[in-house]
Amino acid sequence: MGATFDCLWLSWNETLASHDSRRYAWNVLRATVMARAPTATAGPSSAAPPSTPSSCKTSPTPAAYANEFTETLEVFTAISRLPDRQLEAIVLHRLCGCPHGAATGLLGTSLAAIRSDERHATRFLDSVIPPPSTEGTTP
Repeated sequence: MGATFDCLWLSWNETLASHDSRRYAWNVLRATVMARAPTATAGPSSAAPPSTPSSCKTSPTPAAYANEFTETLEVFTAISRLPDRQLEAIVLHRLCGCPHGAATGLLGTSLAAIRSDERHATRFLDSVIPPPSTEGTTP
């Protein structure tokens, strides 16, 4: 966060001159975070792994835990392939629970744009994430 504020302070004139200062600030925040985030092609990272999803913590067996963990990795890998605006819409609304109205204020964009980005992202994710296996669950 500190680096984002430093960038905004150093580019204060551009921030104020931009069409939408909220959007400009969000773009600076995104660029700062993405510059520090390890990429899938960068190889092993010394960064700490993300916290374990709560659904994995309740798995009754190691095999179930491994299966849920694999599914979670597939979802996050697919999400990381989304364009910036779609990634923001999915993460804010679906993962963080941010209502669309609040996301418009954060991102400095219209409600229609956020809903459209989320709809396109959902379609993409549905196309690349395989449906859960139902093998062996039929009575």
